[in-house]
Amino acid sequence: MNRTIVLLVSIMFLPLLSQAQVDAATKQLAHDVFKQLIEINTTDSVGSVTQASEAMAQRLRDAGFSESDMQILGPNDRKKNLVLRYHGTGKHKPILLIGHLDVVEARREDWPTDPFQFVEKDGYYYGRGTQDMKCGDAIWIADLIRLKKEGYQPDRDIILALTADEEGGKSNGVDWLIKNHRDLIDAEFVLNSDGGGVNTVHGKPESISVDATEKLYSDYQLTVTNRGGHSSQPVPDNAIYHLAEALTRLEHYEFPVDLNTVTRAYYERMSAIVTGQRAADMKAILKTPPDQAAVARLSQDPIDHSTLRTTCVATRLDAGHANNALPQRAQANVNCRIAPGHSSEEMRRTLIAILDDPKVIVRYSSESGEISDTAPDRHSFAPPPLRPDVFQPLEKIVQEMWPATPVIPTMATGASDSVYTNAAGMPSYQISGVAIDRDDHREHGRDERVGIASYYTGLDFYYRYLKAVTSQP
Repeated sequence: MNRTIVLLVSIMFLPLLSQAQVDAATKQLAHDVFKQLIEINTTDSVGSVTQASEAMAQRLRDAGFSESDMQILGPNDRKKNLVLRYHGTGKHKPILLIGHLDVVEARREDWPTDPFQFVEKDGYYYGRGTQDMKCGDAIWIADLIRLKKEGYQPDRDIILALTADEEGGKSNGVDWLIKNHRDLIDAEFVLNSDGGGVNTVHGKPESISVDATEKLYSDYQLTVTNRGGHSSQPVPDNAIYHLAEALTRLEHYEFPVDLNTVTRAYYERMSAIVTGQRAADMKAILKTPPDQAAVARLSQDPIDHSTLRTTCVATRLDAGHANNALPQRAQANVNCRIAPGHSSEEMRRTLIAILDDPKVIVRYSSESGEISDTAPDRHSFAPPPLRPDVFQPLEKIVQEMWPATPVIPTMATGASDSVYTNAAGMPSYQISGVAIDRDDHREHGRDERVGIASYYTGLDFYYRYLKAVTSQP
């Protein structure tokens, strides 16, 4: 990819976000839909994506969408996806909006309030899924209802797919729909609000990011076994100790800087926006070889740390079988987010070298939970082209809402369902109008929240943007 990857020149940001222009009825609808979604438990363990799909379908029916416009379908009773088709003139091929309804597990004892209760406090909405990503789901439902009530006719069909198991589980909705009902969701390109967005620092907009590529998600099971025995007669060969020592080696291992065309362009542009030491460090890491002192300083920020390299981290532990017995087995899950260009199997072999203990067996753990001795030779997808029919309307809306704020392609440090749509030949772009402060990313964590003003600005953004991308020459 060449210099055209960056579409706007770097310019200094304005101090305040644009105020959302949303009528009272739409704002109330967006509030009610968001609250309803948060309070439906859609975790893999005990929740129901089907319940959320049916609730949103009823919202759409009440707004005038016909039964033939919607499908609720999936592989089992708890994992049914909602697919809506908003009919246009057919002048252009459809666009597809994808958003996942499922959320990461949340324990009541870890939160000061029930994570599945929609709480308004101190200018924020709290609850599991407020950032990731029921805010985006609710915005799309409310905006499509607003467009429907206005009688708006787009120049192409708008397809909305709200789906299951992006966060885990055996029934990923986007993958299932592509494999079983491609005709329902086939589109010229895809918009995914599970990424990108308005990046703010202490409330001030710094840039609008569009995730143009993403890392490859892979889990690995680390296992140590031995004969065990009575805890009153401990021996040095202890499965827990072997595993702990291996994980400590992983903790202290730093993967090398691994920039690609997207992340290099990102740092080139960001270095002209930020100031001081941070700007100097961004320029210094672009040298060959990268300045290691600059790398170290930038890496203190979790986002930069993940943007610069592959990351692997222990996320679960399971060891021993009795309080008074030596452990016969110790296991850990290591979650890796692999930089583009490297495969899951390559990373498995790299982990073996990092852990440096033949007693630690490293196996691949698939998203469906199957364990295998080798991993797929799967790589992250190549960045799709930056389509003018996606980016020109985006530039226009951004300049209306956040004047002088640059749009910058980025690499998602996590992973999303775009991996399936890109692989299926549908160029996919992660775009959101919701602002999240650089030090307030709480997705997957306790006290997940989104700013109330930010939510309604994001609502206004996608209303304008959907109109812009569906009313082109």
